[in-house]
Amino acid sequence: MKIKTTSIKGVYLIKPTKFKDKRGVFFESFNEQIFKKKIDCKINFVQDNQSLSYKGVLRGLHFQNPPYAQAKLVSVVKGSVLDVVVDLRKESKTFGKYIAEELNEYNNHQLYIPKGMAHGFLTLEDNTIFTYKCSGFYNKESEDSILWNDKSLNIKWPNSNPIFSEKDGNAKKFTSFVSPF
Repeated sequence: MKIKTTSIKGVYLIKPTKFKDKRGVFFESFNEQIFKKKIDCKINFVQDNQSLSYKGVLRGLHFQNPPYAQAKLVSVVKGSVLDVVVDLRKESKTFGKYIAEELNEYNNHQLYIPKGMAHGFLTLEDNTIFTYKCSGFYNKESEDSILWNDKSLNIKWPNSNPIFSEKDGNAKKFTSFVSPF
């Protein structure tokens, strides 16, 4: 398993070591010992979530406010996504900056996303299955979101007309967002 830093401190790209033979492919999708050693954080995942989305669906940019903020480990089981993480930590050098990574069933890459980040993804294939491990339980009262296409973030989405929920379409603009992180 290779764990690489990204341009946003605390966000890591995880590339599993795959073992291929005539039967198929095997890899560890999570190993607590390696994770804690390489990322140097104490994390306890308490909830796993999964979604199935059609091509062109955009979900995000979501987060939970403190004290219910969540760290996440995200991956794709089937299909592919453009996964986007925005730094919401007001004291961070990368506040308001984003990274984007393609996660898919072929590369099996994962992103570790610490607390204090907004997260979203755009599906690039039909019937994409997206999974994430969360360090905290979902809390409806603390859920929040930033507008996915806010011009001040300048995210380069490959689809300018995605399918999204009414809630995501009515999310707040980044320029009016007051970070609790």
